[in-house]
Amino acid sequence: MSGKPDDLPRLNRPGDAPQPGIGIVHLGLGAFFRAHGAIYLEEAMAKSGGDWGVVGVSLRHADLRDRLMPQDCAYTACELGPEGETLHVGTAVQSVLVAPEDPEAVLDAMARPQTHIVSLTVTEKGYCHAPSTGRLDFAHPDIVADLADPAKPVSAIGFLCRALDRRRMAGLRPFTVLTCDNLPENGAMLRGLVLELAGRMDADLAGWIEAECSFPCTMVDRIVPATTDADIARLAEQTGVYDAAPVFHEPFRQWVIEERFVDGTRPDLGAVGVELTDDVRPYEHMKLRCLNGTHSALAYLGYLAGAETVSEAVARPALTRFIRHLWANEIIPVLTPPPGVDLHTYTDKLMERYANPGIRHRNWQIAMDGSLKLPQRLLGSIAENLSAGRVPKGLLLVVAAWMRYTSGTGEDGQPIDVRDPMADRLRAIWDRGGSLEDTVSGYLDIEEVFLPSLARDPAMRGGLAEALADLMENGAETAAGRFSGTP
Repeated sequence: MSGKPDDLPRLNRPGDAPQPGIGIVHLGLGAFFRAHGAIYLEEAMAKSGGDWGVVGVSLRHADLRDRLMPQDCAYTACELGPEGETLHVGTAVQSVLVAPEDPEAVLDAMARPQTHIVSLTVTEKGYCHAPSTGRLDFAHPDIVADLADPAKPVSAIGFLCRALDRRRMAGLRPFTVLTCDNLPENGAMLRGLVLELAGRMDADLAGWIEAECSFPCTMVDRIVPATTDADIARLAEQTGVYDAAPVFHEPFRQWVIEERFVDGTRPDLGAVGVELTDDVRPYEHMKLRCLNGTHSALAYLGYLAGAETVSEAVARPALTRFIRHLWANEIIPVLTPPPGVDLHTYTDKLMERYANPGIRHRNWQIAMDGSLKLPQRLLGSIAENLSAGRVPKGLLLVVAAWMRYTSGTGEDGQPIDVRDPMADRLRAIWDRGGSLEDTVSGYLDIEEVFLPSLARDPAMRGGLAEALADLMENGAETAAGRFSGTP
């Protein structure tokens, strides 16, 4: 990030901002949490009180700590509406720890009796699991390290197990574990991962977690593009104050949480618009498939077609018609809507959000880590369509576009900077040559991504080969343009 101009004061916490006690430790303190959950928490405390201040934890790098701490952890949350910007100074975060520098300090914060919630936004890859099965990857380097030295955890799962063990040994109640990442049945999945690792560490610990701890499922929604140096410079010029760690977000927000907290202890989130429910699954499936699934579609097809951002992609009629086709014909037909929600109205609003010119959500950013995202965003819809006797050719085109994207070379012949934990493995499929059918087989053989039952389906294999051939011969925009939109 760019450095502070000498002639500008640095942003600091407003003098009248409350400084609540710490009730939450958040693992993976990034832009999304600060633009979403932290603002809800701040509003809940302002409305109903409570000590729900946040200690943020960076699990990898010191960069964000070094930008936030000199400004007393305050930051600007800039809402990017179609008609202009609205600025707010966020103050829910009270301090920031860097796990690799001092894992003991992180464990101490999690083990404090006053800590009632440990929340997470560590992205799909932070769970060290196989997305196709939802099981822990015991060969993952971070999990190997956690088992080798449990006193110095590396992964989020390791920190949860070790901190919960400290509370158990101290006779304390467990904290609620609140994941806020885009994963199907995310709380149940995380509970399974924690129990798998705890079972390898100590059977008594696993039994205590299973009996006493709570892992509510959640659904979160707000588009938060990555902050750039240009964003920081523009904000400083606009306000006359230098903020090293602003976040930028759309006006829309949604947070749905399963009402299942340890001892019922939580902030008054319902008072500020959070939906508390007995069953998050309909909301989660709606969002993962309708929003995240089509975000991935726009990311891969849009990038290949030369569109830098989502709003630029949906400005192209062929891509807009394609997204509407996906919703109407391949996604909504296999969804059960949440109570009172009309999915066609919901997707119309999504298209309005995508077209917001104030949001520069880069397709390259959304395209990251596709091998971890596809199972929950796209493959579930594909499998359910195939089970119903329909071949979802649009969704197969999206998977083929991911394959083409991860070849590392775009339609213009220029290299693509592919950011994916399997990037080398995926590129190797292309490097070994062969027919497009061979390439498709190479991808479908990756069991961490594709369940064998789906990979063996002849309609899956044939449809992907056909879609990939269309992409290679005619390009992304032309291939997408063959779909007519809503019926």
